[in-house]
Amino acid sequence: MRITDRRAVFFDVDDTLYDHLIPFRKAVERTAGPLAALGGFPFEAAYHRLRYHSDMLSLELGGAGAMESGAATGYMRMRRFQLTLAEFGIPLTEAQAEAMQAAYIGCQYEITMFEGARELLAKLAGEGWIVGLITNGAPNHQQCKIDAMRLDELVPPERRFISGALGWDKPDPRLFRHVNEATGTTPADSVYVGDSWRNDVIGALEAGWRVIWFNHRRAARESGHEPTHEAGNYAELARLLLGRHRADG
Repeated sequence: MRITDRRAVFFDVDDTLYDHLIPFRKAVERTAGPLAALGGFPFEAAYHRLRYHSDMLSLELGGAGAMESGAATGYMRMRRFQLTLAEFGIPLTEAQAEAMQAAYIGCQYEITMFEGARELLAKLAGEGWIVGLITNGAPNHQQCKIDAMRLDELVPPERRFISGALGWDKPDPRLFRHVNEATGTTPADSVYVGDSWRNDVIGALEAGWRVIWFNHRRAARESGHEPTHEAGNYAELARLLLGRHRADG
């Protein structure tokens, strides 16, 4: 069953519109190389652990709304690299972890969207879909990524929802309910596309939305929740979201 009868679709940003692993890999290669032989280093597995530690430390700090700046935020961002790299046999001093975080931030705005992503968003908007973004993070930080991808050309400001500006982080279903209220949509008419099982799949499903799990990394499921569909690339997403329209000519 294609999701072609739903007229509102919202996308996650990090690792859904662009490859979030690339800045992480660059940061590790630039700063941890002297510490260990990185041949065969499991970047993808380490990236998943970085996101886990980011989520957990962010919750301890008070959520994305508390993460724009300040000493606590700086410590959290440094600490996540220490915790992550330690799991893979690379202990980092605070200074080394801070250098890795600085390299990571420096790379995060060098963004190239996934192949087919820009074309799909434009096609959806052209066919009358309400197209928007829902992303966790600090407002200025996430907005810089949105600007780097030139998403203002595709998604108007009133359809961009950044958790740090709203007071709820995914997977809190209140964030998705707020999006429905702000855009005049309903859960039954809304589709969410995201890569994170915990934040995107669980959060949107528990808000009553349909969900396409953008599982381009072929990750394992983490609970008994059942996404409406699963896709591994934008060609598959296009078939799910636009299939019937194409078939109708």
